[in-house]
Amino acid sequence: MAISLEVWGDYACFTRPEMKTERVSYDVMTPSAARGLLEAIYWHPGMCWKIDRIHVCAPIQFMNLRRNEVRSTVSARTARTVMERGQGELWIATSEDIQQRAALLLKKVRYVIDAHFDLTDQATAGDNPGKFQDITMRRVKNGACYHQPYFGCREFPANFKLCEQLPPCPEELRGEQDLGYMLWDMDYTDPQNITPLFFRAKLQNGVLTVPARNSGEVIG
Repeated sequence: MAISLEVWGDYACFTRPEMKTERVSYDVMTPSAARGLLEAIYWHPGMCWKIDRIHVCAPIQFMNLRRNEVRSTVSARTARTVMERGQGELWIATSEDIQQRAALLLKKVRYVIDAHFDLTDQATAGDNPGKFQDITMRRVKNGACYHQPYFGCREFPANFKLCEQLPPCPEELRGEQDLGYMLWDMDYTDPQNITPLFFRAKLQNGVLTVPARNSGEVIG
């Protein structure tokens, strides 16, 4: 079962993992960000979203932004230690830990996500593709979501609707553009060793075709 979802917003940041301090966005939405956006609308353990294509329907525009952020986070190890000992601190004083960081963001973004879902081994006897398709369509039409979908960061909300007519490709995106290696998704096969997966991203007339996991184009 397939769906075409049109999404748009003022800002986006699909952070490149190789940038350690300053956030720098990929040129276009990543497949993992598209999956997360769909899961914000409808998720069920008996199904798994697979991204087929991402249509870039607006010119790629970057902008610089400086934001106040905190330097540190509360680690899982610290939280576990405090829980076991029954004492300690599980908070961050932002006034003492604040710092400014620059970010290279995207602005005025618009995409159409072509996706489908497969049933998982957690699907029950009452689960079937038609049921999940009907629920998803109803939720999209009603604007329902578990939490506000966003473009990479929660402060960049995404609007969404069913795509009834594909917007034209921007003139500057016509032809082929090599975007280099892009994050495909995270491999959660081994919960103790979650690893990133990448693929060679190419735009063909504004369309990013996402390879399947077993295509040989996805590398770890």
